[in-house]
Amino acid sequence: MDGTYGLLGKKLKHSFSKLYFESKFEALKISSQYNLFELENIQDIKDIFSLYSDLKGLNVTLPYKTSIIPFLDELDPLAEACGAVNCVVVKDGKTIGYNTDIYGFHLSLQRFLPKDFKKSKALILGTGGASRAVALVVSEFFNASFLKVSRTPQSVENIITYSDLFTLDLNKYPLIINTTPVGMFPLIDDKPDFPYEKLSEKFWVFDLIYNPEKTLFLSAAEKQQAHIKNGLEMLYLQAEKAWEIWQS
Repeated sequence: MDGTYGLLGKKLKHSFSKLYFESKFEALKISSQYNLFELENIQDIKDIFSLYSDLKGLNVTLPYKTSIIPFLDELDPLAEACGAVNCVVVKDGKTIGYNTDIYGFHLSLQRFLPKDFKKSKALILGTGGASRAVALVVSEFFNASFLKVSRTPQSVENIITYSDLFTLDLNKYPLIINTTPVGMFPLIDDKPDFPYEKLSEKFWVFDLIYNPEKTLFLSAAEKQQAHIKNGLEMLYLQAEKAWEIWQS
């Protein structure tokens, strides 16, 4: 489908999406363009919708996966269920929000975990838009309970702080998922504050970051013999799902 597509976010210079979709346009001989829409404020999305009459679809990244929702006409049921959007399609004059992170993470996690992992517990680092998709997958598709970890104390039953991790019985949470940007390029020398010495071969550690391929978070987990996986496969899966939605 010819037209304008793009990525919506705050800092996008090192984005995977532009090269990925422009290569797809070229291979399929589609006359389309893929723009990087760097917005200081989500309110500016109104300008994009009005300026680009041929806009067909958007990918959405940090920090707008939740704040974009009030600016959309409709939500897909899964996007509504997790309260986060990372894909927008413009169809018949309406903007519809989807969450392809759910699809990408679900399939990538399924390939990573042992078959008997269902009904276990997960620890989710972060409380942003990506963590919402992750939490939905963990609970709905793997029948697992979870705790989220936040930088700031919150009066919510299943959210703890990073300092709480050091007194938590980590053995109850064999699946650990980092949904934060801590350790992502260019700040590759950072890693979440975490009791890495408690990890062992009994843990499966997933980092949604794909650049660098092995974050300090994953390296520290690997040193403790934990099983590790990054977000690269998830990235490709969610991008292909977005393309499928745009073309449907």
